[in-house]
Amino acid sequence: MRGSSSFLRDVPVLLVAVVWGSSFLAVQQVAEPGTVVAMLVLRFGLVLPVLGLAAWRGLRGMGRAEWLGGAVLGLVLGGVFLLETYGAVHTSATNAGLIISLTMVFTPLAESALARTPLPRAFLAAAGLAVAGVALLTGGGGLKAPSLGDLLVLGAAVVRTVHVLAMARLRSIRDTDSLALTWVQLATATVVFAVVAPFAGPLPWTVAASYGPAQWAWLLHLALLCTLFAFFVQMWAVRTTSPSRVSLLLGTEPLWAAVFGITLAGNHLGPLALLGGALVLVATEWGRRTAVAPARDAAGGEARDAARAAVAEEETEPTSASAAV
Repeated sequence: MRGSSSFLRDVPVLLVAVVWGSSFLAVQQVAEPGTVVAMLVLRFGLVLPVLGLAAWRGLRGMGRAEWLGGAVLGLVLGGVFLLETYGAVHTSATNAGLIISLTMVFTPLAESALARTPLPRAFLAAAGLAVAGVALLTGGGGLKAPSLGDLLVLGAAVVRTVHVLAMARLRSIRDTDSLALTWVQLATATVVFAVVAPFAGPLPWTVAASYGPAQWAWLLHLALLCTLFAFFVQMWAVRTTSPSRVSLLLGTEPLWAAVFGITLAGNHLGPLALLGGALVLVATEWGRRTAVAPARDAAGGEARDAARAAVAEEETEPTSASAAV
């Protein structure tokens, strides 16, 4: 009975990893380079009202410093979404999903540098293996320069690391309700997107009017499954099972991104690129297991999409809103 109960608790969390893995393909179905910002306004415009209702009590209890701290984090999170989404439309879904997973390697490295504490040699070996894997993956089967999309997603992984570290160190939001903090971050990012949208391409309502049924289905997939469903499942999961177990299951996201990219998006990887992708998967999981103090990642979600950080929270309860694309 206990095994059956554990399995039932694992299934929703694994589904979150699956939908996150599909988010890179979904972005490619609803956005082009000129419509990225408008699409982000639509995506989070659908999410915020529902999330706001759920977070209303927590929002009413927030003080000025908490609102300001959440807004600062929202600006950083907005940068993550922009880099990640622009990157996803300029590279393959497989590459995007694997490269963004490097956040799991970058974060302990950054924490170690800030705290001036050494990391285990095994972790440093994993980090080196991950870099080698990315070089093979983005070289298109050779050792050529990565594409613009690859570099943008790599930048998103770096900025996501900044977001994780900022969440762990901002004292003003340390005791803030995680649902309310998520809403403030996503609302701040969405306001920035809305302000920038007229200068970055078609207006959001113009893009919305141009969508057909298939594109609306993909957009709802991003909003409802990759964001709302993912966040609430994580909020539930870290309270009903081991945070380490949740983190392990969510760590399969890059694998699912590769599966969707190869099977549905038709991404073709040569032997060396396949080897590089495998090295990234192995290295990020090895790094997660050997890092002394994994970072508190509450990023949203993509909310990746609204709660990846809530679960990577170093064996504690969730406190934020990081996301998959």
